[in-house]
Order: sequence, then structure tokens, then C-alpha cells
Amino acid sequence: MDNKERTSRTQYSTKVKEDFPDILDFGETRFIKKTAMRYGENPGYPAAFYQEEGASGPNMATLELLQEGTKGLSYINVGDMDLGQRLVKKLHQVFPGTPACVIIKHEMPSGVAMGEGAVDTFEKAWKCDPLSNFGGVDVFNYTVTEPLARLLVESPRNVEVVYAPEFTPGALEVLATRKVLRVVKMGAPPGVPAEDNGLEFKRVAGGMLVQKRFDSKIVSPESVDAVSARKPTAEEVRAALFNWTVACFTRSNAVIIGKSDKTHGIGSGQRSRIDSAGDAIRLSRRGYGPEGCVLASDAFMPFPDVVELAADNGITALIYPLGSIKDQEVIDRADARGLAMIVTRSPGEVDCERCFLHR
Repeated sequence: MDNKERTSRTQYSTKVKEDFPDILDFGETRFIKKTAMRYGENPGYPAAFYQEEGASGPNMATLELLQEGTKGLSYINVGDMDLGQRLVKKLHQVFPGTPACVIIKHEMPSGVAMGEGAVDTFEKAWKCDPLSNFGGVDVFNYTVTEPLARLLVESPRNVEVVYAPEFTPGALEVLATRKVLRVVKMGAPPGVPAEDNGLEFKRVAGGMLVQKRFDSKIVSPESVDAVSARKPTAEEVRAALFNWTVACFTRSNAVIIGKSDKTHGIGSGQRSRIDSAGDAIRLSRRGYGPEGCVLASDAFMPFPDVVELAADNGITALIYPLGSIKDQEVIDRADARGLAMIVTRSPGEVDCERCFLHR
């Protein structure tokens, strides 16, 4: 390794000194510095993590760092952990008591699965997209056991962070053998309410945006309605609920395809919905494939093109919000192709829910 390569690698492991204030006071809400980060989104820029005063339950304020690793938690790690924890909490609400594993990469889900046991659930999530899952943050709503820990430390996976409510003593011993790994314990199980002020802040040059945090109301079969000639099966509705939940935590434009227990393909961040749908189908072929899946779209279909693409690739149903001037044209194409169309409103309601995320 020459000096130039050695210098390049060093910049990613060198901690940047920060001198941010110990407290950020916003009147009714105060944030207390919990720890300095290695650096921000990019090397050479200082960063720190602040916890909200008085926050409780399973959220970032209450995390416990059990194993720092050789690098320590990074700015991006914390963002990934937050998104993963929010998603496993929502899955716990929609599917109570079901083990769930969420793998996050660059503040986007790359593999999400529910299963019966610790190892089975993780393996399902990993196989959703092994290429994208490489170097991810792995979040669980259940105890990490020793057999699961052995999989997590396998070097070809390059897991960055393991974040879970509990770890067995044997699991911690195994995880300690991977020196770069960060191991973090949740402050409370996902089923416990997480309390903070419920506001989201986004800094812009010369100001700040504030909004109330989104929380999807699509949590049961009674939360949705069917508008197509063919009505969805119970299994398609369950898959729709699962994939809509994942879409709520995926950068818009978000299109998720999957079944009732796992994602098969995730398309996100594209300017066009058809491009996100194409990405979801293409990426699904790294793992489980698109056939027999339900597709979730975070907003309405402006054209029938997503319906056509879904039908051409063996997808059987869609969940999405109405709201386009071409809603009926889209539904008519679905009827012609035999797809079930599930919309994000309860029977009798007029307005549908959408779930944009731009973080």
C-alpha cells in the first residue's frame, strides 16, 4: 500500500475535533450533547449527537453503546439506526409479537423481513438484496442470540452496527471478536412507547423547517379499501400492509415490492415513479424476484405505466393512494390485467393517506 492510499484510508478513521455547545436550547425543547461523532456526512467536518432532554423509550436518546468498535459511532450510523428503529417499531404495531429485522443503508431500507426465529428472520432480510445489505446497519426487534451473532460477524457481510433490544452473553462474546463492529442496545423494547416532542427539524441555509412527525394510520385490514374489480385475497392485504409500512420509511419516490413476510425489491429516491418501480423489480432479481408480489407506492399513479410494468412482471396487487386525475384510467388498466388495487383509506372515507419521506 503506497502513501497516497494509506492517507486516503486514514481520513475515514480519523476523528475530527468538534467544539459544539453542550446544550442547544429551543425554549420548550433542549438538546444535550451525548457524544461527538467521528465526522459528519463527509470526512473533515465535525459532528456530534444531541439527545432530547426528557426523551424516553426506544429512541436515540436512550441508546446504550455496548461495543464502540475501532471507529466509534458515526453521524450516518445514528441516522441509519434511527430509521431502522422507527421501522421495527411500526412493524411491531402492525404485526404485534412478530420478529422483524431491518437492514438500513444510507438512511434507506435495503432488506426487511419478518420470521419466526432469530436466525431465520435475519437470513430472510439478508437475502432480500445481499449486495445492497453489505456494509449496512442491522436493526432487530428481538434478542440477538449466539447463533445469530456468528452470522453477523462474518466478514463478507461487513456489518457496521448491530442494534437490538437485548443480547445474550454468548452473543456479546461472539460480536466482540469483530473489532470494527459497533454493538448498540435499545433503551427499551420496540413495543414500549417512545416519547419526545414529536417534531422533525430540517436545517436549511438561513433558517429551519419544522413539521409534526408522520405516523401512518394504515395498521390493519380495516385501514384499507379495494377499488378494483378483483378484490384482494387476505394474504395480499397482509402483504400490502407490510410493504406500505416499509414504504413509509423509504425515500420518495418509493416503490416497494414484496410478500407478507419480506421485501423483494426497493426502489427509492427517483424523480419518476416508473423509474422507482423499475428499480424495485430489477433489484428484486438479486434475491427473491417479483413474481407473486404486492407493490406499494408512496403516492398516486399519474399514469397506468406502473400497473402495466407490475402486471408484466407477475405482481398481483398494488397498494397506493388515490389522487391523480387519471385514477379511473389506472384502475381500468388494473382491471384489464387482473390486478387487485388496494387504496390507503378505510371504506367510506374520501381522502387517502400518502407517505412521502425526504430525509
